[in-house]
Amino acid sequence: MDKIRPLKKFGQNYLQDRNILLKIVGEIDPKEDDALVEIGPGMGVLTKELYSRVRNLTAVEIDRRVIEDLETEYPTLRLINQDFLKIDLNEIFAEKNKPLRIAGNIPYNITSPIIFKLIENIPLVEDAVFMVQYEVAKRLSADQGSEDYGILAVILKYFADVRLCFKVSPNVFYPRPKVFSAVVHIKFNSRRTDREFNKLFKNVVKASFGNRRKTLKNSLNNSIFSGINFEESGIDTSKRAEQLRLEDFIVLTDFVRGKQS
Repeated sequence: MDKIRPLKKFGQNYLQDRNILLKIVGEIDPKEDDALVEIGPGMGVLTKELYSRVRNLTAVEIDRRVIEDLETEYPTLRLINQDFLKIDLNEIFAEKNKPLRIAGNIPYNITSPIIFKLIENIPLVEDAVFMVQYEVAKRLSADQGSEDYGILAVILKYFADVRLCFKVSPNVFYPRPKVFSAVVHIKFNSRRTDREFNKLFKNVVKASFGNRRKTLKNSLNNSIFSGINFEESGIDTSKRAEQLRLEDFIVLTDFVRGKQS
């Protein structure tokens, strides 16, 4: 495939280091019958490795410039020329008839929307291996009490197990980004199927971190839950949100649901 200039509007940075590439493939650990979906194959660097290992690989690529070359190079590749955020994962799931595995060097500017899309489709998705901005990777995998512990970390802890696998230098990309990257492995919890509770949980977490440096009581009183007296919840509302464990947020959500029923 001839070299195509990466486009800033798509957040494209092409990986050029084979050692890093093989480390990513090792983390994905693709099997022949996996229902594997690659986001943003671009020049097909990762695609080439996955294509040789997976019988029915699907790739979602928004950039029309690479479509013809990808189709020529990988004739049995199921290629979807569309924005990943706009596709219906149910259609891919129906074709594969098994939980999807997602992988890719995803655009840093849409990392959170992609992850939230997968959470919304959690019954359809087994896991995801992504290259993301290092600072985002730290926020995704942060533990209670750390400075990176926030909305993303709490929500992901509820819906998945997240592991920061390894850090990646800017020098292995073209063009060279200004920041370090990292590979994360997200293994989704298929038991989180109560859509009503899931939606409420996300709202409770967002409300709790609404005024990060203030107490939980102040944050919740300035949120959509201002009419609820959280003193009866069993959670110490004099703490700040980053001091709470995942289990505390679950208790708060159960408490809110009881008040709203």
